Amino acid sequence: MAADKRGGNKTIRDLVLSMLVLGVVVYLIYLFIPHDSKETPVKTETVGYSVELKQARRDAPYPVAGPEGLSAKWHATSVTYSAGDRRNVTWHLGFIDPDQQYVALEQSNGDPTGFISQVTINAHRDAGRTVAVGGTSWQYYTGGRYDALVREEKGVTTVVLGTAPDAQLQRFAATLKP
Repeated sequence: MAADKRGGNKTIRDLVLSMLVLGVVVYLIYLFIPHDSKETPVKTETVGYSVELKQARRDAPYPVAGPEGLSAKWHATSVTYSAGDRRNVTWHLGFIDPDQQYVALEQSNGDPTGFISQVTINAHRDAGRTVAVGGTSWQYYTGGRYDALVREEKGVTTVVLGTAPDAQLQRFAATLKP
Protein backbone atom coordinates (compact mmCIF):
# COMPACT_ATOMS: atom_id res chain seq x y z
CA MET A 1 0.00 0.00 0.00
CA ALA A 2 2.87 2.35 0.69
CA ALA A 3 3.95 2.09 -2.94
CA ASP A 4 0.47 3.13 -4.08
CA LYS A 5 0.53 6.23 -1.86
CA ARG A 6 3.92 7.35 -3.14
CA GLY A 7 2.83 6.70 -6.71
CA GLY A 8 -0.35 8.68 -6.07
CA ASN A 9 1.55 11.57 -4.52
CA LYS A 10 4.01 11.56 -7.40
CA THR A 11 1.15 11.68 -9.90
CA ILE A 12 -0.50 14.65 -8.16
CA ARG A 13 2.85 16.45 -7.89
CA ASP A 14 3.48 15.87 -11.63
CA LEU A 15 0.00 17.13 -12.45
CA VAL A 16 0.53 20.33 -10.44
CA LEU A 17 3.95 20.90 -12.05
CA SER A 18 2.51 20.31 -15.52
CA MET A 19 -0.27 22.82 -14.85
CA LEU A 20 2.27 25.42 -13.70
CA VAL A 21 4.37 24.94 -16.83
CA LEU A 22 1.28 25.11 -19.01
CA GLY A 23 0.15 28.29 -17.23
CA VAL A 24 3.52 29.94 -17.94
CA VAL A 25 3.31 28.96 -21.64
CA VAL A 26 -0.24 30.35 -21.95
CA TYR A 27 0.81 33.59 -20.26
CA LEU A 28 3.76 34.00 -22.66
CA ILE A 29 1.52 33.41 -25.66
CA TYR A 30 -0.96 35.97 -24.35
CA LEU A 31 1.87 38.42 -23.74
CA PHE A 32 3.35 38.25 -27.24
CA ILE A 33 0.24 37.96 -29.43
CA PRO A 34 -1.53 41.24 -30.29
CA HIS A 35 -5.04 41.42 -28.87
CA ASP A 36 -6.37 44.93 -29.42
CA SER A 37 -10.15 44.74 -29.22
CA LYS A 38 -10.53 48.17 -30.83
CA GLU A 39 -8.68 47.15 -33.96
CA THR A 40 -10.71 46.88 -37.16
CA PRO A 41 -11.53 43.31 -38.19
CA VAL A 42 -11.20 44.29 -41.86
CA LYS A 43 -7.92 43.33 -43.47
CA THR A 44 -5.98 46.51 -44.25
CA GLU A 45 -3.00 45.21 -46.21
CA THR A 46 -2.92 46.71 -49.69
CA VAL A 47 -3.12 44.25 -52.57
CA GLY A 48 -2.77 44.71 -56.31
CA TYR A 49 -5.73 43.78 -58.45
CA SER A 50 -4.91 44.81 -62.02
CA VAL A 51 -3.83 41.32 -63.14
CA GLU A 52 -6.97 39.72 -61.69
CA LEU A 53 -9.17 42.42 -63.23
CA LYS A 54 -7.65 41.82 -66.68
CA GLN A 55 -8.07 38.07 -66.32
CA ALA A 56 -11.68 38.41 -65.17
CA ARG A 57 -12.48 40.77 -68.07
CA ARG A 58 -11.04 38.27 -70.57
CA ASP A 59 -12.77 35.26 -69.05
CA ALA A 60 -16.13 36.29 -67.54
CA PRO A 61 -19.38 35.87 -69.49
CA TYR A 62 -20.40 39.42 -68.52
CA PRO A 63 -18.74 42.87 -68.54
CA VAL A 64 -16.58 42.92 -65.41
CA ALA A 65 -16.53 46.29 -63.67
CA GLY A 66 -13.49 47.89 -62.10
CA PRO A 67 -12.87 51.32 -60.59
CA GLU A 68 -11.11 54.01 -62.58
CA GLY A 69 -9.87 57.27 -61.13
CA LEU A 70 -9.83 56.41 -57.42
CA SER A 71 -7.44 58.53 -55.41
CA ALA A 72 -4.32 56.99 -53.86
CA LYS A 73 -6.10 57.18 -50.51
CA TRP A 74 -8.22 54.16 -51.49
CA HIS A 75 -6.49 50.86 -50.74
CA ALA A 76 -7.53 47.56 -52.31
CA THR A 77 -7.50 44.90 -49.59
CA SER A 78 -9.03 41.85 -51.27
CA VAL A 79 -9.65 40.50 -54.74
CA THR A 80 -11.16 37.22 -55.93
CA TYR A 81 -12.41 35.86 -59.22
CA SER A 82 -14.18 32.51 -59.31
CA ALA A 83 -15.24 30.89 -62.57
CA GLY A 84 -15.51 27.22 -61.57
CA ASP A 85 -19.24 27.24 -62.36
CA ARG A 86 -19.87 29.17 -65.59
CA ARG A 87 -23.48 29.80 -64.47
CA ASN A 88 -22.22 31.50 -61.30
CA VAL A 89 -19.04 33.41 -62.09
CA THR A 90 -18.20 35.85 -59.28
CA TRP A 91 -15.94 38.89 -59.05
CA HIS A 92 -15.03 40.62 -55.77
CA LEU A 93 -12.88 43.67 -55.12
CA GLY A 94 -12.66 45.11 -51.59
CA PHE A 95 -11.27 48.49 -50.51
CA ILE A 96 -10.61 50.61 -47.46
CA ASP A 97 -11.69 54.18 -48.30
CA PRO A 98 -9.92 57.38 -47.15
CA ASP A 99 -12.05 57.38 -43.95
CA GLN A 100 -11.01 53.78 -43.12
CA GLN A 101 -14.41 52.37 -44.07
CA TYR A 102 -14.95 49.19 -46.07
CA VAL A 103 -16.30 49.40 -49.62
CA ALA A 104 -16.58 46.45 -52.01
CA LEU A 105 -17.62 45.63 -55.53
CA GLU A 106 -19.35 42.28 -56.05
CA GLN A 107 -20.54 40.88 -59.39
CA SER A 108 -22.12 37.62 -60.49
CA ASN A 109 -24.09 36.08 -63.32
CA GLY A 110 -25.75 33.65 -60.88
CA ASP A 111 -29.12 33.87 -59.15
CA PRO A 112 -29.53 37.58 -58.27
CA THR A 113 -31.63 37.05 -55.13
CA GLY A 114 -29.28 34.54 -53.53
CA PHE A 115 -26.18 36.48 -54.57
CA ILE A 116 -27.45 39.79 -53.17
CA SER A 117 -28.47 38.15 -49.90
CA GLN A 118 -25.12 36.41 -49.56
CA VAL A 119 -22.80 39.35 -50.27
CA THR A 120 -24.82 41.94 -48.34
CA ILE A 121 -25.26 39.55 -45.39
CA ASN A 122 -29.05 39.64 -45.70
CA ALA A 123 -29.55 43.36 -46.34
CA HIS A 124 -33.10 44.22 -47.41
CA ARG A 125 -34.26 46.17 -50.41
CA ASP A 126 -35.33 49.67 -49.44
CA ALA A 127 -38.53 49.71 -51.50
CA GLY A 128 -38.85 52.69 -53.76
CA ARG A 129 -35.42 54.09 -52.97
CA THR A 130 -33.23 54.29 -56.02
CA VAL A 131 -30.09 56.30 -56.61
CA ALA A 132 -28.94 57.66 -59.96
CA VAL A 133 -25.17 57.29 -60.29
CA GLY A 134 -23.53 58.29 -63.56
CA GLY A 135 -26.82 58.09 -65.40
CA THR A 136 -27.50 54.56 -64.13
CA SER A 137 -30.19 53.65 -61.63
CA TRP A 138 -29.16 51.63 -58.56
CA GLN A 139 -31.53 50.06 -56.02
CA TYR A 140 -30.70 50.81 -52.39
CA TYR A 141 -30.43 48.01 -49.79
CA THR A 142 -30.05 48.44 -46.03
CA GLY A 143 -28.65 45.92 -43.60
CA GLY A 144 -27.27 45.38 -40.16
CA ARG A 145 -23.67 45.14 -41.31
CA TYR A 146 -23.62 46.63 -44.83
CA ASP A 147 -25.65 49.04 -46.89
CA ALA A 148 -25.56 48.45 -50.62
CA LEU A 149 -26.31 49.77 -54.07
CA VAL A 150 -27.54 47.05 -56.44
CA ARG A 151 -27.88 47.09 -60.21
CA GLU A 152 -29.42 44.13 -62.00
CA GLU A 153 -28.84 43.95 -65.72
CA LYS A 154 -29.28 41.18 -68.23
CA GLY A 155 -26.76 38.49 -67.31
CA VAL A 156 -25.07 40.26 -64.38
CA THR A 157 -25.80 41.63 -60.93
CA THR A 158 -23.50 44.35 -59.61
CA VAL A 159 -23.39 45.24 -55.92
CA VAL A 160 -21.47 48.07 -54.24
CA LEU A 161 -21.59 47.53 -50.50
CA GLY A 162 -19.84 48.51 -47.34
CA THR A 163 -19.70 50.26 -44.01
CA ALA A 164 -19.05 53.61 -45.70
CA PRO A 165 -21.80 56.25 -45.82
CA ASP A 166 -24.21 56.34 -48.76
CA ALA A 167 -22.38 59.22 -50.44
CA GLN A 168 -19.12 57.26 -50.42
CA LEU A 169 -20.79 54.17 -51.87
CA GLN A 170 -22.19 56.37 -54.64
CA ARG A 171 -18.77 57.94 -55.31
CA PHE A 172 -17.26 54.49 -55.63
CA ALA A 173 -20.08 53.28 -57.91
CA ALA A 174 -19.48 56.30 -60.16
CA THR A 175 -15.89 55.13 -60.79
CA LEU A 176 -16.91 51.70 -62.07
CA LYS A 177 -16.21 51.01 -65.73
CA PRO A 178 -16.75 47.74 -67.63
